[in-house]
Amino acid sequence: MLTTRPSDSHSATHDRVYRVLRSRIMHGEMAPGQALTLRGIGKEFGVSMTPAREAVRRLAAEGALFLSTSGRVSTPELTNDRIEELAALRALLEVELASRALPRAHMALIDRLQSINMNVAEMVTKRDAVGYIRTNLEFHRTLYLRAQAPAMLAIAETVWLQLGPTMRALYGRLRRTDPPHNHKLIIAALQAGDEPGLRLAVRSDVTQGLRLLVS
Repeated sequence: MLTTRPSDSHSATHDRVYRVLRSRIMHGEMAPGQALTLRGIGKEFGVSMTPAREAVRRLAAEGALFLSTSGRVSTPELTNDRIEELAALRALLEVELASRALPRAHMALIDRLQSINMNVAEMVTKRDAVGYIRTNLEFHRTLYLRAQAPAMLAIAETVWLQLGPTMRALYGRLRRTDPPHNHKLIIAALQAGDEPGLRLAVRSDVTQGLRLLVS
């Protein structure tokens, strides 16, 4: 008979708390500078302080949370320079991921991207900021998985994680009423096998909005 060791149970608990908080931050469910407490996290998830603390430390190491010297935990409030840096990282990483994905962009992938983009448009119509960010990232992740470059994609996802709350603030500023035009250009470039067009469309898509925050 198999039994679960205490260490296994502890690891699973910590991982559950980490993954839920990570998803919330990445998809803009938390505003920039929003405070969290270990006690509050523990109460919400029904866990002790230890897994709550470990999840927070792990997210802080990824840049998703900020730990002050006084022990205060909050989502990051990014400076203009930091936003510019992360936008530049997105341009470098995601353009390369898209380029690597292009040779493997079969029709099933293109159909899937078109379907996801319809969901993006629906979230825009509903003015659902979290839903918009979630489906927008799903669009990009689905394409980049075809690059078969897991280390590069993991770094890109860490950038998304750091930008999550800021993307929520950006959505409010844009008051978007139409789905991203560059998504259609990305799909068209994939259909045509147009690498220069794909690189330009991805670069524009991942940087244009962020640069509005620092203008």
